[in-house]
Order: sequence, then C-alpha cells, then structure tokens
Amino acid sequence: MDILTVLPANFGFAIFTYLYSWIMLGYLAVKVGAARKNYNVKYPTMYSDKDQVFNCIQRAHQNTLEVYSQWLVFQTIAALVYPLSASVLGAIWVTSRFSYAWGYYTGDPAMRMNGAYGYIGYFGVIFLSISVALQLLGVF
Repeated sequence: MDILTVLPANFGFAIFTYLYSWIMLGYLAVKVGAARKNYNVKYPTMYSDKDQVFNCIQRAHQNTLEVYSQWLVFQTIAALVYPLSASVLGAIWVTSRFSYAWGYYTGDPAMRMNGAYGYIGYFGVIFLSISVALQLLGVF
C-alpha cells in the first residue's frame, strides 16, 4: 500500500504545518539557550530566583511544550479528513505561539495574552477531531 494513495491529496499542507511548528519550537529553544547565557542560569536549573525576564522566556517555551503533544494528536486526526482546514487552524496556532512568546519576552507575563488568538486554531482542530470521531462512529 502506497502512503500517497492513503493520505488525502492536501495532506501535504499539514506536513508543512508540522514543519512550521518545528521551526517555532527551535526558535523558542534557541531563545531559552541565549537567555541562559545572558542571565547566567546554568543547567539543570529550570528557573532563576533573580531574573523574572529569564523565567518569562523559559515559560514561553515550557508552556508551548506542555500543549504541543496534544496539538500534534488533534492536528493529525483533523488533517486526515480535513487537511486544508486543519492546516489553516494549525498555522494559526503555531503563529500564535510566536506572539505568545514575544509578549512573554517583555518580562510582563500579562503580555503573553498577545497570543490568545491561538485558541482559535487549538480548539478548531479539537472540534474537527471530534467531528472525525463522530463520523467514524456513524453518528453523522
């Protein structure tokens, strides 16, 4: 069985969304690494007891990692049936993580809410995943 015949035609967009998320995670990780150097926070210390800005940079990355695995699951389920819609929603979520991080990087945790629009993408792929599950169960 050829995987290209099994996946929907537009699934390539979902793959590009995954690649975009990989770039985003790499960017956030690099920012934490640079902040470790700037604020002299040595491994394995997760947070600084002196520098709030470092903690905000670290939290932007950590919070993204806390939801990333769930997003991947829902993104994949949604993209198997709704590849284009899931890709757009996924791109919204990934882009919002940049906005979230840039807001957090100011040192004011309230500014992280600049990325709140990402819930459109996150809950969107969850909704599409529920739709896929209901279709598989024959509910509609």
